[in-house]
Amino acid sequence: MQHRQDDYTTVSLKEERAPIWYNAVLLLISVTAGVIAFLPLALHTSPWDAVTFRVPENQGNWWHFLIGAPFFLAFPMIWLRLRSLFSRKLSTPPGRRLISTMVALSICGTVLVEVPFLLRLGNLARMNEWRRLSIVCPTFGIVVASGAVLFLKRHNILPTRACLVGLNAAYLANAALCLIVYGPMPGTARSKSGWIVTIVIVWPMLLELVWLFIQTFKTQESQDNSRADQYAAFPRS
Repeated sequence: MQHRQDDYTTVSLKEERAPIWYNAVLLLISVTAGVIAFLPLALHTSPWDAVTFRVPENQGNWWHFLIGAPFFLAFPMIWLRLRSLFSRKLSTPPGRRLISTMVALSICGTVLVEVPFLLRLGNLARMNEWRRLSIVCPTFGIVVASGAVLFLKRHNILPTRACLVGLNAAYLANAALCLIVYGPMPGTARSKSGWIVTIVIVWPMLLELVWLFIQTFKTQESQDNSRADQYAAFPRS
């Protein structure tokens, strides 16, 4: 029976490593996401400007910091993509713990950013209801759906895959907020080049998130089948 468990563990690790072309494409997307951290989303202001409080007219505050910080999740994404291409181990326990902490902090920050929209604080009290829902629903939809999958499948999901789900979910939740909030703002292509590039890369990232969900359910099915095979081979007396 131990031999069967070892064989299954080997198969699971192989399943966790995606094809080379897949990881290469996603590495390119992750690098692009890293570049976005230094490109302007609106009014010539980049996520880096937001986290360093260099917002026009000295308006930098905690809200801008929290909305800019999740864009730097691209760098742990790059780390995982590089390991998937060049390292035998897809991730390390310390790296996964650090990523989990970063994802949790990012999601908490994004939720805090949404609070003014939820409570209609300040000038938002006059915001159109459809506009408000279009800002709140995508972000919370991504967070809730991803959190539910991670919680329900916590015993079955492979560790690196869990990190990728968290990173993609946290990044997309904040990116969706930024795209909707900053989209109507006036400006040239140069003044909002980060916004333009972001709207291009969120779609493959969203597709990967869905693919990770599907693979997680497939992994559970494989585990269930393996347990059934083990029980058939070694039935209880």
